[in-house]
Parts: sequence; C-alpha cells; structure tokens
Amino acid sequence: MISFNFSKEFPAPSLTTFVALQTLDLATTLIGLKMGAQESSIFVARIMQMGPVAGTLIAKIFACLLAAAALRFKRPRVLVFLNFWFAAVVAWNLGTILYSGFISRP
Repeated sequence: MISFNFSKEFPAPSLTTFVALQTLDLATTLIGLKMGAQESSIFVARIMQMGPVAGTLIAKIFACLLAAAALRFKRPRVLVFLNFWFAAVVAWNLGTILYSGFISRP
C-alpha cells in the first residue's frame, strides 16, 4: 500500500531572524515615514503620536515582549509566526518606500 505524508516539518524558531527582522522593520519604517509614507497599523499609528522614533521603538518593545513570552511559555510556533509576519511587514515597507520614491519624482 502506498502511503503519502503530506505534513511538512515545521520551521525551527529563530531568535536571530527575529532580531534581524525587527531591525529591518525599524529601519524601513523610519525611512518610509521620512519619505512621506504613513503607518498602516492603527495601533502603531496611535503610539507614533509621541513621535515616529519613540512610537516605533515602543512597538518593537511590544514585539520583543511577545517573543519573550512565547519562548518562556514554550510556544515556539508563535516566534515562527512572528518571523513570517515581520518578513511580510518588511516587504510591505520596502514596497512602500519604492512606491514613495517613484511618486516623488517630478
């Protein structure tokens, strides 16, 4: 009898990837804001009323607390999900930066 195993191995959580993505998100968010883009997240936009750098850093602190809680309570899939989520956020930020650069050309 032929047996098919369709379940793929779940990716291993990576704290290094998480830190790199947080750094890239911080940088691309600040660059995008400087180029005239606006924050898409309502939560982060409200925090940014304190200022773009302060708001972004507070949002990064929340992300790090969530990652630390996931590791503390032995929920590695949460960290994997966060890595995928922030990879998408960084890609979105880069797209916004590129779009803002094309729009600002005379």
